[in-house]
Amino acid sequence: MGRSGDSRACGPIRRHHDQPGPVRERHRPDMKDMPMRFATLLISSALLPVAVLGQETPYLLDQITIEGGLTPIERQAYGRANTVLTAEEIRARGVRSVQDALRSVPGLSVSSLGASNTQIRIRGAEGNHTLVLIDGIRAAAGDSEYYLSGLDTANIERIEVLRGPQSVFFGADASAGVVNIITRQPGGSGVEAGGSVEIGNGWSASVHASNRDDRGGVSFTAATRDDDGYDHSGDGGEDDGIRRSAAQLSFDRQLTDTISAGMLMRYAEEEYDYDATSWTAMTADEYVIDADLYAERKESAGRIWAEAETLNGRLVHRLSYDQTRFELSQNGGAADKARTDIWRYRGAFGLDGPYFTATQTLTLGLERREDENSVASDQNRASNSVILEYRGAFANGLDVQLGLRHDNNDLFKNASTWSLGLSYEVPGVPVRLHGSAGTGVVNPSYLELYGGYGYAGNPGLKPEENRGFDIGAELHFAGGRGVADLTYFQEELENEISFSGIPLADGTNYYNQDGVSKRRGVELSADFQASDALSLGFAYTYLHAKDPDGQVEIRRPRHTLGLTADYRFAEGRGNLSGEVLYVAGNYDSQYFGSYETAELPEYTVVNVAAGYDVTDRVRATGRVVNLFDEDYFDSWGYAMQGRTAYLGLQAKW
Repeated sequence: MGRSGDSRACGPIRRHHDQPGPVRERHRPDMKDMPMRFATLLISSALLPVAVLGQETPYLLDQITIEGGLTPIERQAYGRANTVLTAEEIRARGVRSVQDALRSVPGLSVSSLGASNTQIRIRGAEGNHTLVLIDGIRAAAGDSEYYLSGLDTANIERIEVLRGPQSVFFGADASAGVVNIITRQPGGSGVEAGGSVEIGNGWSASVHASNRDDRGGVSFTAATRDDDGYDHSGDGGEDDGIRRSAAQLSFDRQLTDTISAGMLMRYAEEEYDYDATSWTAMTADEYVIDADLYAERKESAGRIWAEAETLNGRLVHRLSYDQTRFELSQNGGAADKARTDIWRYRGAFGLDGPYFTATQTLTLGLERREDENSVASDQNRASNSVILEYRGAFANGLDVQLGLRHDNNDLFKNASTWSLGLSYEVPGVPVRLHGSAGTGVVNPSYLELYGGYGYAGNPGLKPEENRGFDIGAELHFAGGRGVADLTYFQEELENEISFSGIPLADGTNYYNQDGVSKRRGVELSADFQASDALSLGFAYTYLHAKDPDGQVEIRRPRHTLGLTADYRFAEGRGNLSGEVLYVAGNYDSQYFGSYETAELPEYTVVNVAAGYDVTDRVRATGRVVNLFDEDYFDSWGYAMQGRTAYLGLQAKW
């Protein structure tokens, strides 16, 4: 489980490329039965926590704070399904990229058109229905979806995944959920510094430094990676690598006893290689062909904020301004550019006392968002929003979160969304019930509206509207050494925007589907500290996702299973970990041959990692990705990484 997190993503307020188009075209396949070996693995894994349920010893709850609304909230009081990946967990697994860290999170589907073009989908929704944040700031700009690429985990403190409609608190593009990547924060007062270096199929390095006192502090992080990559075509051609460098600077200060302010700046440059595709191919092996293609992307983001307490701490005001810029050019051509500016006000009021100790709070949010994109440089758009959030923590163990939002859009029809979350700790037993319901909205993208890359847009598109609910139970067992959670979810999407490779009667390539796209499934997770030395993890997702015509949604596996184990030795100085990822029931459109949608082969991938503290300040690390050199892919034609070994050193001072 994770540790208590900082609140920098929302500020100090705290209480408790190469194929833009045809990825939505579908055909009706026949679903196959779950493989017997998977069923056996699932049943045997699920029996693990049952063996220890009979223990009645007291259990302890981790104090974890997540950015789950207008202001941070204690995870134990949060009604929505969520997952928190801590830096310690990520380090123990030896994971070095964000997309790989997310692959075993319940409810998430991760698919790649090569390592440089990875999408994440939550609960069967589209990739652009998930909002990716870095320290609470949008990673993408100008309405675009954020494609994960060389984003390194070296200076990440934790990753929070919020599942279900989140548009009330995070705006359009968060209709299916949010992934909030929170970077390293100083662990205490004084000066801290450290770094790491790793070799293997290229090299990487990172540094971090901070200085903090009782009035505030400053923090700097930087990371660079030159990954030789692998051949995405799988034809034995040249490797398609990623070269990325990123730096971030943050500063905060308590100006008076009641006023504080701060800023954050982030910049990244990346160059990556990719292969070409053949539209005349007849097989998957012929579809992706080795080519010397490359792209360059630049990302910059920043935030300035100020906060003040009034009414003896009962009312806390916060003003902030965010800006995100993004540039992408391919093969030396002109860059596509996008920008988003967001102005925010938050007024958090304690209904029954000072805000930080109140059991009931009311928060008002005001937002102004402006987007621009070079795809349609004369079609800038803006929206003004009002948000209201109520939270209540009651003595009987019930916590309530209620949110309402109204967006006044200058281009689309105005939208209103709502969200309700409930958390209830059952008296006398280590069980917490949680449930939520809500709505979300996603506005059409610039590409879908105005076209590009040879495709014709449709200015008449309607925003997509999502509604859904989930209900679950969290069980703590073995005296607090284990926790398991079972959640059922169901969501419905109206006006789903789809792509037609052949222009429609009106000459456009994009259209709103009639009817409702239905998604439902089960998320099951468990973590168990089997002994002082051994910890085990389990995550499973069953997903049933179809469009209004009853056709299966592509790149959303029906079954995803992740198993992890971490063994500590030498009095905790060393660790050995392993993870298993099993995926089955995944469909993808074949852009070759008869252009059908077909089921991808199931696969099992095993990764191992180890680390040892050579001294109190130096740690040696090693890891092997795809230990058994599994030949697999999660999109037709695109090979995944084969067996690769890495060695590294980490230092702190």
